[in-house]
Amino acid sequence: MARVKDDYRSLTGQEKAAIFMLSLGDEHSGKLFEMMDDEEIREMSQVMASLGSVSSTVIERLFVEFADQLSSAGSLVGTFDSTERLLKQALPKDRVSNIMEEIRGPAGRTMWDKLGNVHEAVLANYFKNEYPQTVAVVLSKIKPDHAARVLSLLPENYAMEVIMRLLRMEAVQKEVLDGVEKTLRSEFMSNLARTQRRDSHELMADIFNNLDRNTENRFITALEERNRESAERIKALMFTFDDLVRVDQAGIQILLRQAEKDKLSMALKGGSEEVKDLFFKNMSERAAKMMREDMEAMGPVRLRDVDEAQAEIVVVAKQLADAGEINISQPGEEDELVF
Repeated sequence: MARVKDDYRSLTGQEKAAIFMLSLGDEHSGKLFEMMDDEEIREMSQVMASLGSVSSTVIERLFVEFADQLSSAGSLVGTFDSTERLLKQALPKDRVSNIMEEIRGPAGRTMWDKLGNVHEAVLANYFKNEYPQTVAVVLSKIKPDHAARVLSLLPENYAMEVIMRLLRMEAVQKEVLDGVEKTLRSEFMSNLARTQRRDSHELMADIFNNLDRNTENRFITALEERNRESAERIKALMFTFDDLVRVDQAGIQILLRQAEKDKLSMALKGGSEEVKDLFFKNMSERAAKMMREDMEAMGPVRLRDVDEAQAEIVVVAKQLADAGEINISQPGEEDELVF
């Protein structure tokens, strides 16, 4: 026989809430349940089911405390700051930070509602590092139109893996679903809440910059057929190795001093003739000859190695531009002459 709960001081906040709900009766507690999301209902139901017997003294004490707090509250103003201060009195600092980051993030009562308010490009960028089965679970829980937009932004082969798992998916076990929710809350929503929402075209430009060349060209071509305006905006925001032609001669000379010579040789091996000429013209005749010989001695090289080398050189160029050491002109920008 379960022991009767008769020590009010030992009750947790959840147990007090559960006792309160049970004491209200079906009609009033039902109205409160209607205002909760699924996760809150599950948590409350679990505590209620394991509550056992509660003495009348404890119930009376609970309602007296509730009435006292309600009558002494006066007017209330709910803000993020006041909520955070209240939580800090009862919860560990790290847990409070996670909760506040989540509620400051996209609106929604449940995790799936919140995901529905996250831009599809942001979701796709996060999902490409997840297991296809995890992505399939998430896409099965959000609205079909949103899931379709996310799926269309995933790499083609990866998207097909997700589709195959969606087709084979049966009822998802509660433990699996809870695990996915927990991961999304701790790793994705909290990080998202820390950052300001970026323009989707800027985000896609960064994503495309990290694709291999064949995949990038394939997606850009496909996007041009569907939405030429967006494709042009993304291409204008992207910065590739061949875009180094937009760097002036002084900037190229600074870049030559900063870049690793073996990486530059590999990058130039797959660069356009215009970029090669630009670099060679800004080297001494001897240095240019040695680099050409190094490139010829490489023989055939893997495209992946070229892409990686070019990406490293682009990173160096961007860092120098951010530091104000070199200037990268915008596409179509012409130098003005001052007389």
